[in-house]
Amino acid sequence: MTRHFLPPSHDAGIVPAMLIAAARCWREAWDNRQPVQPGLFSLLSRDGHDMLAPVFDSFLTLAEAVSGRRIAVGKGTHLSEDEHRLIGLFEGTGFSSGKSGLASSLDCAVKSLRILSARTISTPVARLAA
Repeated sequence: MTRHFLPPSHDAGIVPAMLIAAARCWREAWDNRQPVQPGLFSLLSRDGHDMLAPVFDSFLTLAEAVSGRRIAVGKGTHLSEDEHRLIGLFEGTGFSSGKSGLASSLDCAVKSLRILSARTISTPVARLAA
């Protein structure tokens, strides 16, 4: 049986970079007891990906709940271990989340993030504004 796969997009690195920026924005909002989604919306709307704000919020909230501890973020170009784990989760190389209800919810959030990020990244920004 032959399987054909599309080559990786030139945009393949966009989502991990967005994920790190979103995680840091999300962490800062939580730490400062601010609403999370408006900040994520503002951050993501700069590149036309604002519809991902609730998806990133759910993904990060569930990742933190499953881990049982606060997600630590890095600074500048230095990524924390948690940020590496988040990228691994998104790329499918991260830890298995298990069988709990929270873990199943996290799996769904990862799938939603993959689907919606692929959809928004492949849609030209001009089309999103139309």
